[in-house]
Amino acid sequence: MVIPTELSKSHHYSTAPMPTKPNFRIRHFSCFADGFLYLGGACLGFLLVWSLWSLAGSTLTHTFDPASAVRAAASSGSQKCVQENPAVDLRYDPPEPTFYDDPELSYSLGRPIKNWDEKRKEWLKQHPSFAAGARDRVVMVTGSQTKPCKNHMGDHLLLRFFKNKVDYCRIHGYDIFYNNVLLHPNMPSYWAKLPVVKAAMLAHPEAEWIWWVDSDAAFTDMEFKLPLRRYDYKNHNLVVHGWARLIYEDKSWTALNAGVFLIRNCQWSMDFMDTWAKMGPMSPDYPKWGQIQRSVFKDKLFPESDDQSALIYLLYKDRGLMDKIYLEGGYYFEGYWVEILPTYDNITEKYTEIEREDGKLRRRHAEKVSEQYAAFREPHLKEAGNAKGSWRRPFITHFTGCQPCSGDHNQMYGGDTCWNGMVKALNFADNQVLRKYGFVRPDLLDSNTVNETPFDYPEEGPW
Repeated sequence: MVIPTELSKSHHYSTAPMPTKPNFRIRHFSCFADGFLYLGGACLGFLLVWSLWSLAGSTLTHTFDPASAVRAAASSGSQKCVQENPAVDLRYDPPEPTFYDDPELSYSLGRPIKNWDEKRKEWLKQHPSFAAGARDRVVMVTGSQTKPCKNHMGDHLLLRFFKNKVDYCRIHGYDIFYNNVLLHPNMPSYWAKLPVVKAAMLAHPEAEWIWWVDSDAAFTDMEFKLPLRRYDYKNHNLVVHGWARLIYEDKSWTALNAGVFLIRNCQWSMDFMDTWAKMGPMSPDYPKWGQIQRSVFKDKLFPESDDQSALIYLLYKDRGLMDKIYLEGGYYFEGYWVEILPTYDNITEKYTEIEREDGKLRRRHAEKVSEQYAAFREPHLKEAGNAKGSWRRPFITHFTGCQPCSGDHNQMYGGDTCWNGMVKALNFADNQVLRKYGFVRPDLLDSNTVNETPFDYPEEGPW
């Protein structure tokens, strides 16, 4: 055992024997006697020092050493983490070939992918750290134009819309990809999303779902999480906000909204997107498809074939697709901003009232555990509803008819109505994020002013 430096400085041990009175009597065995005496004294001293040393070592073992404690905790914690919840290994890619090594692989639409389910399954087998949790893994995809916006505040609004999506993904542990370049030269405008989604499926074999969200859509309930088990129940592969009655009875081109959709990363989806894309501008039959859509959907106002009308047409012509496409109408998977915006103030009052009644919801907490507090809030929302007329926060507020980058908008409302509405929606959502950082905006139309929230907010304070 080695005595620590600190101990050697604070304690002094001597192994020398105690001095004795001089003895001048000479004996023949004095050398041997003195030798034995010296050895005995040395042994006794050694035993004394050893016992004290052991006691000191034992005491030192129970003395708190911050550096040692941190190292021990880190070692213990890492071992426990590996055993219970292994993290994905971002630095492991085995040398064995995968589908990426196939020179015929193409990320572009028009070049079909075959046996994707098997290829993806094999990739997950070769990357076992990604296999756990793959069923619930989501990658959000969004994007905007390549060039700067014509609208003087367009780039600022797009930045805030993107921040909103990043906030939501960070809170719920989703990855996000933002694209601002055409991945297929003949698929511009609203058709540009399909090439990006296909590329994302190939780039993320670890993800079960790819979630396209238009740039002009804002998450306005930062706590709500996708009910993925609902879509697993009957193995649906595509989720959009829509209503079957409007497809098959009213034959309306607004029967669903293709600006937000969730698509499973599987072979069915690959094939379906190829079929969907054949009604787009990459097809030589593109002009014909616009005419066909207008002949079926009498309320369609413009002649070009668009992605939304194309999707509705496919469902209209083949009702069997409903086995794989889920029309979500149970909550605001995306909601029309004109009907949602006026509800924000009442919703804020309702949620504030709930928090005044439930101390758990007023407790300050780390952003990383936000989902637990969403679960705490859920019992209070049973009577709120979850769609039109609800006082629950709308999941996604979608500014259809408003184009923040170009500045164009539906003539039903003025441009300022669009831009001010976007500011209000984004601030409504951002307040939910800022609460975790100790601040809120008191006025949803004033982006610049924030107030620090007092302890036990909103129970106390002039709010």
